Amino acid sequence: MKAKSFIDQVEVLVRSGRGGDGAMSFRREALVEFGGPDGGDGGRGGDVILRASEHVSSLLSLYYDPKCIAQDGFPGQGRKMFGKRGKDLVIQVPCGTEVYDCETGLLVADITEHGKEVIVAKGGAGGFGNVHFKSSVNQAPVEHTPGGAAEERRLRLELKSIADAGLLGFPNAGKSSLLAALSAATPKIASYPFTTLRPIVGTVVYDDFAKVRIADVPGIIEGAAKGVGLGLAFLKHLERSRVLVYVIDMAGTDNREPWNDYAILKKEIEEYSQELFLRPSIVLANKMDCHESKENLQRFIEETGVKPITISCQEREGLEEVKEVLRSTVNPVAKFHHTHAEVPDISQMPDTTGEEVPAEAIEKFATFLKLEKPKKKSHPSRGNIH
Repeated sequence: MKAKSFIDQVEVLVRSGRGGDGAMSFRREALVEFGGPDGGDGGRGGDVILRASEHVSSLLSLYYDPKCIAQDGFPGQGRKMFGKRGKDLVIQVPCGTEVYDCETGLLVADITEHGKEVIVAKGGAGGFGNVHFKSSVNQAPVEHTPGGAAEERRLRLELKSIADAGLLGFPNAGKSSLLAALSAATPKIASYPFTTLRPIVGTVVYDDFAKVRIADVPGIIEGAAKGVGLGLAFLKHLERSRVLVYVIDMAGTDNREPWNDYAILKKEIEEYSQELFLRPSIVLANKMDCHESKENLQRFIEETGVKPITISCQEREGLEEVKEVLRSTVNPVAKFHHTHAEVPDISQMPDTTGEEVPAEAIEKFATFLKLEKPKKKSHPSRGNIH
């Protein structure tokens, strides 16, 4: 039996730890006649915490272990010793995980940022020991409280991949080849349909370290909205995408007509989600290295009124234009900006072989250090006013 390798939806039972009971104890010590109460408090129960991680790509671990139970708090003891707190149960989930309450159907949390934590079941409070109940009129209290009850709930976790752009197309349209050509992702590439069986995300990195994440989902065929093929189950991974990229096989592989493929894709997306259908889109004419593609391109433009970007993943043609269009559409944040400052002449650099590097060399040739000039010392009679 082949094991599952990707899970994007799972139901789990989460239960926090129960609080430890407070202790009922009295101090007993030699030569001490009236010791008094000294029962300690119970420890707090552990929380169940979901933490987003970039190193996790599936909910597979929760599929095989759907019961998530935190540790109970330990009871208090005599000599005013508090019980140990129960350990929190921290569960790593992929970035982009949505958490729903199974009973109410309400969204509990949307975990999108790496390292973000959400407490989905809070541990019970520890009970009070009898030391809390002593007073002038009750010098030997026997009262103590039990620990707080654990919180238990059923949750449904759904993974929606975080990507700036989503690739859409028929099987064998070349989406995986395009993703491999634009990014460092290594999707499975073969000449038969449905080689992509789960969403794959790749990242396009530009010269200034701006990044655009691209998601590839299994191919869509006519009737996918009714469950034909792999259906539209994986389209939820494109719901966070800011732009849709239609990859059209302009060579007409498998006796298909590119203009009909484009119309079918638009129809299936519209039936799935009107909001997703209205988002900005880019149309790519793939496999332009084939002889039939040029003839089909002219008719595609006439039938659809859309002039696509022509590319060939095998010949690596048009990929730079695709990257620039993606950048202008998504507008990612650059890590640093290129400056047009004059490049200093290296032949004019002072001698730096000595024990100390001249200040002129650092200021003129090591501008990347962004050194600040030291502040002037204030006069003692003027405080900090320069």
